Amino acid sequence: MTATPLIAVTNLRKSFGTNEVLKGVNFSVNEGENLVILGRSGSGKSVTIKCLVGLIPTDEGEMKVFGTDVAQLSYQELNEIRLRIGFLFQGGALYDSMSVRDNLSFTLKHHSPKLSNEEVQTRILEVLENVGLAESIDKMPSELSGGMVKRTAVARTLIIKPEIILYDEPTAGLDTITSREISDLILAVQKKYKTTSIIITHDMACAKSTGNRIMILKDGVINAAGTYDELEKSSDEWVRSFFI
Repeated sequence: MTATPLIAVTNLRKSFGTNEVLKGVNFSVNEGENLVILGRSGSGKSVTIKCLVGLIPTDEGEMKVFGTDVAQLSYQELNEIRLRIGFLFQGGALYDSMSVRDNLSFTLKHHSPKLSNEEVQTRILEVLENVGLAESIDKMPSELSGGMVKRTAVARTLIIKPEIILYDEPTAGLDTITSREISDLILAVQKKYKTTSIIITHDMACAKSTGNRIMILKDGVINAAGTYDELEKSSDEWVRSFFI
């Protein structure tokens, strides 16, 4: 018996004016899986995951998350689904005027307002230890390196204990060593928190180390899908061009 995918997207279409970005995207993600989505700039990778959580309205298609088509939900119902999903934005999206502690506290209190202050502080320290940033708890974002900003953003995502995490270019703008550390962190999160993830990336080293499966978007549809090794050996020159 095949398990029902945690995420199932069918015929997803999205245009911006006359620019048809997604022309019928179909894919699924199984529970506990890391799916990497590759594609050239402007291919619709980030648009796809933003549609999944209702940040961008779709034109057509079905997007089932936890068995429910998110495109058909009311605002309140969509928010209930979002409480189970972590979204790691490309730039980290930390509040510049808040310390690391306060960035995490703000998110957790918004998500779980009934927690005591002691419980909030315990959860903050736990996730910061898991991303290797416990000593930076009272630093401001301006005092953090690019890698530390990404780690803080991961911690802020983890603090709500999401079942699904959507990573938008998690290693963008980072040097090779720091990128590898973030990729290792994504794997550690998958293992420790049993998360299911979609990872949008241009970074082939990140794709290779974090992805159980890889999809490639081209001309608004999924052009190829498989493991890193399978796609690297593809007979399609365009697919192989990603691996050079």
